Amino acid sequence: MFARKIYFSLSPSMRRVARRLFYLPVDVLEQLTGNKPPMTPPRGMIFTGSGDFIKSGKMLMDLCVQYSGLKPDGAILDVGCGIGRLAVPLTAYLTNQGRYEGFDVVQDGVNWCKKNISNKYPNFTFTYTPLRNDLYNLSTEQQAQSFVFPYPNNSFDAVVLTSVFTHMQYAEVQHYLKEIKRVLKPEGKCLATFFIMNENTLAQIKGKPHVMQFDYEYDTHYLHDDKVKDANIAFKQEALLHMVNEAQLKITFMNQGWWKGTAKEDSLNFQDVVVLEPLLY
Repeated sequence: MFARKIYFSLSPSMRRVARRLFYLPVDVLEQLTGNKPPMTPPRGMIFTGSGDFIKSGKMLMDLCVQYSGLKPDGAILDVGCGIGRLAVPLTAYLTNQGRYEGFDVVQDGVNWCKKNISNKYPNFTFTYTPLRNDLYNLSTEQQAQSFVFPYPNNSFDAVVLTSVFTHMQYAEVQHYLKEIKRVLKPEGKCLATFFIMNENTLAQIKGKPHVMQFDYEYDTHYLHDDKVKDANIAFKQEALLHMVNEAQLKITFMNQGWWKGTAKEDSLNFQDVVVLEPLLY
């Protein structure tokens, strides 16, 4: 936890420099020996999650396919596409009739995806969206809460956000949910991950220093680190339900993550998984 605080105290650009330096020996060795799997970024460039890049991406794709119902010829929007963790396995799942769109606030990740994925798979498109975020991007003043997704209405069968809403403030999440409702097809589904807090959660994590703690309470959410307000955000369950309803969406499935110290076999993901569908009137 101390190392996490040191990491979050750095600026976004310095965090990426620190990671590149930390993994430089491994990246050089893998490059020289040819042991790096194809379509895998250098470890020092990966800023989305920990663990095996290929394995975690495949697990994420399986989760997305099962719970969003994405078909091989379907259209998917990957909000916060990072450096292609989900896109890479989807290249072997989507047919030429399928379509992938992804956008992210980190330009290095988008550039890597364009070079290594889009050049081989033209139905995979990546867009850099310069939006301000304490954790990832301080180089712009453009706010996520006023960002209009660059896609027409009713464009996608599936929208996926993994570890995105855990780094966004209430007004930003509310706006994104409304945009998701707009770009989803009427029968489409959105799979998103959150840290969700209720009375049971507070009891579960209390006295467990090995799990992530959210010690700073606000009206709608809790923060892990009060100095980096976009680092890790846990929304109160009633606030999440209100945002979903305001966006004219409904929750059709919810699974608790193991971030709170519960058994992994009972969870689908480290974070809480939520499936959303448009309300149809």
